[in-house]
Amino acid sequence: MGASSAGPAGAPPTDGIVHTRSPHTVSETVELLTSEIGAAGAKLFTVIDHSGEAARAGLSLRDTKLLIFGNPAGGTPVMVAAPLAAIDLPVKLLVWQDDGGAVWMSYLDPQWLAGRHGLAADLAAPLAAPGRLAARVAAQDGRN
Repeated sequence: MGASSAGPAGAPPTDGIVHTRSPHTVSETVELLTSEIGAAGAKLFTVIDHSGEAARAGLSLRDTKLLIFGNPAGGTPVMVAAPLAAIDLPVKLLVWQDDGGAVWMSYLDPQWLAGRHGLAADLAAPLAAPGRLAARVAAQDGRN
């Protein structure tokens, strides 16, 4: 399983966003990504539990969690070269369940981000981290 061209059920295609299907539940996917982020030498800054916060407000939202992570060694040079890139950093991975019950890992396309901020390829390389981590999780057997 890799990046999907079909995309999640109930979500229109959006420029600059890539989706990778997860064979795991949202919670399992977050747990696996957390482990992969640490193994990659990055720091998980926070997990925003959008669906949990919605429930606390008496609202209903599909299972949706946002992981925000990064590594200053990769992100700082990007922000030095393009100060407004700080609005897109640290990098993020959205883990969520679509209308059909499938779980997805969605993230900003690193090429789209590089173009948005006019980054050279060497500077843009760290922006590919969400895709690499999503691919690792997608490749793990979902029948634990």
